[in-house]
Amino acid sequence: MPSADTHRAAVLGSPIAHSLSPALHRAAYAELGLVDRSYDRFEVDEAALPGFIEGLDSFWAGLSLTMPLKRAVIPLLDEISPTAASVEAVNTVVFTEDGRRVGDNTDIPGMIAALRERGVEKVESAAVLGAGATASSALAALAVICAGPVTAYVRSRERGDEMRGWGRRLGVDVRVADWAEGPRALDAPLVIATTPAGTTDAVAADVPQNPGILFDVLYEPWPTALASAWSARGGAVVGGLDLLVHQAALQVEQMTGRRPAPLAAMRRAGEAALAAR
Repeated sequence: MPSADTHRAAVLGSPIAHSLSPALHRAAYAELGLVDRSYDRFEVDEAALPGFIEGLDSFWAGLSLTMPLKRAVIPLLDEISPTAASVEAVNTVVFTEDGRRVGDNTDIPGMIAALRERGVEKVESAAVLGAGATASSALAALAVICAGPVTAYVRSRERGDEMRGWGRRLGVDVRVADWAEGPRALDAPLVIATTPAGTTDAVAADVPQNPGILFDVLYEPWPTALASAWSARGGAVVGGLDLLVHQAALQVEQMTGRRPAPLAAMRRAGEAALAAR
């Protein structure tokens, strides 16, 4: 347990045992020489979240949130950033010196930063595979970097309507296609795969010659079948660990006030943690 004068932070969610956030944040603290910082993980579901937050003392600097808490936390906060409000999802809570709880979403700028790290500043069009919470964050990122239409490949009319709704809200021209047409998505200059493990395996054989850029948000197992096929055909791949590192770096900066966060050290720690599993 940390000592009483430690500035505390943690990641909350359910399930949470798989989270790489402790490895990333602790690596950042070590690299920055922040010996008075601790970062832990706690299994917390939606029902337990209010009590957990109410029980925190003044030594807490912030929280990282994963599913299913990103929307459940919003009523418990004093303020949320425009970025978080745009997708109704908070993955970062910072506790201010005057006791306010401020929510933000670092997934969206994390996606943009991960793409820019690979030289992707603007694309003319894009495709999104999936229509869950991560897909809405992808649309928010595409609102910044995509000049033209985004085609969302979904499994149901309801999901398609949701994606169109997010598009209208975010200012993105969203067009909807049936999941069965997924192989067509791979011709887009930027493809963002937001689906659970194994979901895109069936389209891996359909990767075209000289593909564009694939952003596969998974980091375990890695590489996915789609990412492997993409790389084999000479395409650029951005992975889930890239996203995780960039969004965690932004959290470290907000929770510690130290900028820039040590990306290289955090990435090494994430790679080592995955290799150890």
